Amino acid sequence: MMRKTVCLLALFCLSASAWAQEEEHRKLTLSGSIQSDVLIPETDDAIGAKKPDEWALTNTYAELNMNSEYVDAGARFEFLKHPLPGYEKDMKGWGVPYVFVKGHYKNVEVTAGNFYEQFGSGFILRTYEERSLGIDNSLLGGRVVYKPFKGVTLKALTGEQRRYWAHNDSWISGGDVELNLDAWSKSLQEHGTFISLGASFVNKHEKEDEIFADAYHRLKMPENVNAFDVRARFQQGNVSVLAEYAQKSQDPSFDNGYIYRKGNVAMLSASYSKRGMSVLLQAKRSDNMAFRSERGMVGTSSFINNLPAFTMEHTYSLAATYPYATQPLGEWAYQAEFGYNFKRKTFLGGKYGTNVKLNYSYVHGIDKNVQSVPFLTNSSQMGSKGYGSAFWKWGGGMYYQDMNIQIEKRLTKDFKLNLMLMNQFYNMTVVEGEGGMVHSNIYVADGKYRINNKFTVRGELQYLATGEDDSDWAAGLLELSFAPHWMFTVSDEWNCGVTDVHYYQVLLTFTGGSHRIQAGYGRTNDGYNCSGGVCRYVPSSRGFTLSYNYNF
Repeated sequence: MMRKTVCLLALFCLSASAWAQEEEHRKLTLSGSIQSDVLIPETDDAIGAKKPDEWALTNTYAELNMNSEYVDAGARFEFLKHPLPGYEKDMKGWGVPYVFVKGHYKNVEVTAGNFYEQFGSGFILRTYEERSLGIDNSLLGGRVVYKPFKGVTLKALTGEQRRYWAHNDSWISGGDVELNLDAWSKSLQEHGTFISLGASFVNKHEKEDEIFADAYHRLKMPENVNAFDVRARFQQGNVSVLAEYAQKSQDPSFDNGYIYRKGNVAMLSASYSKRGMSVLLQAKRSDNMAFRSERGMVGTSSFINNLPAFTMEHTYSLAATYPYATQPLGEWAYQAEFGYNFKRKTFLGGKYGTNVKLNYSYVHGIDKNVQSVPFLTNSSQMGSKGYGSAFWKWGGGMYYQDMNIQIEKRLTKDFKLNLMLMNQFYNMTVVEGEGGMVHSNIYVADGKYRINNKFTVRGELQYLATGEDDSDWAAGLLELSFAPHWMFTVSDEWNCGVTDVHYYQVLLTFTGGSHRIQAGYGRTNDGYNCSGGVCRYVPSSRGFTLSYNYNF
C-alpha cells in the first residue's frame, strides 16, 4: 500500500509539473488509452472449466501521458484484482505500478521512474510489456540517453526490475553505444549504404543467498553477473545483414540447475527484398542464456533478456495450436523465408497477380558433454561447469520444425482467396515437459468477398491432422462486416479426434472513432499463448465476454 501511495503522489507531482510547462510554453498535449477485458465465467465440465468465486473477471488498464517541449510524464493504472483465467495469482492486485517523468533538451534525455529498454536484439537486455502474456518487466530507476554528435547514441541506465506488484531486490545497470557510420560519410550516403555498429554491457548485482548442493556443501553465489553484446548491421540497396554476439558470465540459477557455466548466443540474419520478391535467412545458436533478475525464479517472470524464436508466428488458430517457446538453456535455430509475387496477366499471375510465400523453421538441441561432480552422490551437476559443448556439433534431437506455403490469390475484383499448407513437428516433451513428438499437417482456406462498399463476408476453413496428442481438429469461421462500424463473427473449433468437443464463439464488434467494443459468448480451448518465443498457458473457459478499447 505504501508503494501505491508513493506512486499516486508522484503522479500528482508530475501532473503539476506538466501543467506548469503548459503555462510557460502552451504546448502541452495529452494522450492515453483505456483497455478493459471482462469475462463472466461459467462452469463447463465438458472442457474442464470451473467457475471461480468471483462473478466476473477483468484485466483493466488506463494510461495517461503528458508531453511538453521539455518535459514528458506518464502513468498507468492497472486493475487485476480479479484477473482473467491463466494469469498467475501473483498478478492479482491493483494500483499504479508504472509512472515516469522524462526531461529532454537538445541532445540529452533523462528519465526517472519506470521505463522500458532494449539493447540490440535483446540478448542481454529487453524490458517490455506484453499484456496477453502477463509480462511487464519494466525497470524502476533512471536512464540517460545522450547524442553527443550526429551518428552516435549513448545510453546508461540503472534500476530494479518489476515482478508483478513488487520489484526484485537485485540491481540492474548497463550501458549501450550505437554508431551509424553512414552519418559521417557522404560517399556512403550517396551509394545508399548504411552501416551501424553497437556494443552493450549489463551488470546484475544480486545478494548471495543460501543454496546447498547437498547436506554438506553450500554453493557460493556470484553477487555480480556481467553480460556484453556486440553487433554490426550492413545495408546496401536491397541487401541487409545483421551479425550479433552476446556472452554472460557465470550465473548459477534454478534454470540451469545452479551450474557455473558461462552463457553465449550468436546470430546471423540476412535479407534481400525488391519489388515483388523477398528472401530471409537466419541462424542462431544459444547456450545457457537464461538471464533473470532473481536466480531462483521460474516461469516467464524476471527475465532481463529475450531470445527471439526463429519460427513463424501463425495467426490461424489451428496453425498456432503448437507454438514454439525458445529454449534458453541451449538450441540451434534456423529460419528461411521466400516470397514472390507473380505479376498480373502472366501464366501463374493470372488477371490479378498471385503472391506466394514459403517459410521453413527448424530448431534442434546443442551437444552437451556432461561433467561429473566428484563430491556429489546424486546425478546433479550443481556446483560444476555442468557440461562442455562444441559450437557446431548437434545434439538433443529436434525441438521443432515448420514447413509451410501460403498462396494469396485474387480471383475476381471482389473475391480474394488465401490458402496455406503446413507440415509441423513439435517436441512437446522439450517445450511443455511431457507428451513426446507431435507431427501434424494443417490445411487452411480463407476467402473474402466484398458484396458492396459496405458489406463484406469472410470465411475460414481449417483442418489439423495428427496421430498424436488429441488427434484431429477442424475449425470454421464466418465474419460479416458492415462498414464502417459493425462486425459479426461466429466460429467453432471441433476436436474430431478424441474428445468430440466443440469450442464455439459468437462475437459482435462495434468500432467508432477511437472506441472499440466487443461482446461475445462461447468457449475457449486451453493451450499456450505465445509471442516472440515466450509462452503462457491459458486454461479452458466458457462465458460472456466484453472488451473495450479507447485511444485518445
